[in-house]
Amino acid sequence: MIWIHWFRRDLRVRDNPALHAAAVRSNGRVIPLFILDDAILHAPRTGAARIAFMIDALRDLDDSLRTRGSRLVVRRGRTLDVIRDLVQETGATGVAWNRDYTPFARRRDTQVEALLRDLNVETFSAEDAVILGPDDVRTDAGRPYTVYTPYWRRWRALVEQRRDALLHEFDAPLLHPVPDHVVDLATPDGADLGITVSQRIPPGGETPGAARLAAFIDLAGDYSIAGYAEGRNLLAEPATSRLSPYLRFGCVAPRQALRAALRLLDQRDDNQNIARIARSIETWIGELAWRDFYYQILWHYPHVLRRSFKSQYDTLAWENDTALFDAWKEGRTGYPIVDAAMRQLNQEAWMHNRARMIVASFLTKDLLIDWRWGERYFMQQLVDGDHAANNGGWQWSAGTGTDAQPYFRIFNPVSQGQKFDPQGAYVRRYLPELAQVPDCYIHAPWTMPRAEQQRCGVVVGRDYPAPIVDHAERRMRALSLYRTASVAL
Repeated sequence: MIWIHWFRRDLRVRDNPALHAAAVRSNGRVIPLFILDDAILHAPRTGAARIAFMIDALRDLDDSLRTRGSRLVVRRGRTLDVIRDLVQETGATGVAWNRDYTPFARRRDTQVEALLRDLNVETFSAEDAVILGPDDVRTDAGRPYTVYTPYWRRWRALVEQRRDALLHEFDAPLLHPVPDHVVDLATPDGADLGITVSQRIPPGGETPGAARLAAFIDLAGDYSIAGYAEGRNLLAEPATSRLSPYLRFGCVAPRQALRAALRLLDQRDDNQNIARIARSIETWIGELAWRDFYYQILWHYPHVLRRSFKSQYDTLAWENDTALFDAWKEGRTGYPIVDAAMRQLNQEAWMHNRARMIVASFLTKDLLIDWRWGERYFMQQLVDGDHAANNGGWQWSAGTGTDAQPYFRIFNPVSQGQKFDPQGAYVRRYLPELAQVPDCYIHAPWTMPRAEQQRCGVVVGRDYPAPIVDHAERRMRALSLYRTASVAL
């Protein structure tokens, strides 16, 4: 009896529920499969950095499988064709995978299930990309939540109720060798897939992902969870986990991250230090809940990928100036906190979450550009680009989504910089032309006297752009635009 485990967003061998199930059902006779599907590789929202990270993760996965007596079978083609061919070649009696929740994945998986049913092949799927599934967390009336805070309270209570199950770890299975007649591609590189990556990206895979999680949970480490609650919004501080790319590809499961945090909390009674930082741990657990929240929104309201969650905002009269959009993308808006964040994205394929909120607010409320333009650009650039979280974040900032920031709350890019990068260290890191600007001018260099600009070697309008819009004036225009849409329904 042979089973196929179809890897998708679970690129690891440890604590992998569907892989474990396939190994149990087949007594270790598992064909580990990954499909390079051109429908995904060449999708408009697929970014080169994400593919490069994935390739790295596939190599790490293959290494891990080989230490367990197996190897990764990589094939390229249409998913249905690849699975049909491999089932027929191997005589597999079952196919296992971990679930995904985008509309594309749901359509694809329904087609695969129908195919396998016709072939009389058993299927098994497991929850893995989220901690609690999209149908697990419901209101008392049985409806999905659309506001985060009550969702979080119910989610946290369910986590405690299901604590034993969530703390259970699935063993990494020992596997039989893949039969020699099962051919595959060598794990490709970027050139094989026609991609070029200009950004600096972290190493992909389960091995670096596990190391990243361990470093964050280490209370004595430089990137510790201990300072998360206080430091997570400070742009220049290393206070965030940087786990998002590994969660995106399942190199680390969100359940693994939760488990590590819960085990820290369990030490509170006999460790005063843990009691002191419990708020930081709970705050980080709350970020894991946000991921689940946005997945259940996408599951129940799939229209959010194309339209506003709040339908009245589909009538917003966006100005969509392409020259302003290009300036935003390239980090030359004249607002240092915005430009530093966009240059971080373009250089590292990643951006601090507070910075994501700032640049999204600026694009939609200051430049009056459709949030979908920014959402798509982020998906094309981010190594951790995730449809649910990215869409949820953009619609939150634009005021069009579920539990969104109210439209009349418009971030001031100067005060945001002053609050979350008070010494300008983040700005100077990504805008070296502003290195000599004094702290008091770093977030508004156009207010610096001309003589001071010359002394610092940065003349605004020559060495660094003047602001492309006036924030106060654009704020009033945005308020008018949103008010008009609000009463249009």
